[in-house]
Amino acid sequence: MKTYTPRPRDIERRWYVIDASGAVLGRLASEVAAILRGKHKPIFAPHMDTGDHVVVVNASGVRLTGGKEEKKVAYRHSGYPGGLTETKYSRLLAKRPQYAVEKAVRGMLPKNSLGRAMLSKLKVYAGPDHPHRAQSPQPLSLGEVPKWSGLPKPQPAAPTGPQPKAPARRPAAKPAPAAPAPKRTAAKRTTAKTTAKTTAKATSAKGTPAKGRVTSAKRTTAKAPAAEPPAKKTPARKSPIRRKKKEE
Repeated sequence: MKTYTPRPRDIERRWYVIDASGAVLGRLASEVAAILRGKHKPIFAPHMDTGDHVVVVNASGVRLTGGKEEKKVAYRHSGYPGGLTETKYSRLLAKRPQYAVEKAVRGMLPKNSLGRAMLSKLKVYAGPDHPHRAQSPQPLSLGEVPKWSGLPKPQPAAPTGPQPKAPARRPAAKPAPAAPAPKRTAAKRTTAKTTAKTTAKATSAKGTPAKGRVTSAKRTTAKAPAAEPPAKKTPARKSPIRRKKKEE
């Protein structure tokens, strides 16, 4: 069986307001947690946040049963050695009733980033007033399951690609310009080069001319190779003449 994953367009966030006056803390927290997770919807998936927003008012009217006001203790640690603080629920409900409700609901949600995202949709107020009237939340009593009205109506998707451009109008045809008068071009003077053609082949190595034909060969003057500059003559060293000593 494949895992069902709701599409983001099928998730619709609704707002509900719950009056907590006279409600038991545990029963209130369990119902609020179920709405925050979206377990009242047929598209519920445990790995996604499909829940709705919940506004809890009159949190100061929450009560505990079985004498837990004096037995139940809320612990808080500052993070430093010896920073453990113990607070009885009788004192906690008198000073910070909204914290007691949030703490109870937090314990019933997943302990990860998904649970923190769900808890961000919970709004708790000690009195009957709340600043979320613009969202027009629907009143919901304890034990009542929110009605399911089906998936939201699909909205037409906005075109993301480039829209086709309208065909451009063709400009009116312009009259053809008059043809320019032909320019007079001076004829180029061509000079014929006179070349002498040889009608006979080269004679053999002995130098005998071909029989019956007279050949007229063009005299070609081969360029003499450039003469090398004469080498400088180094004067020969004269050997010293040894003169004989005159005999006395």
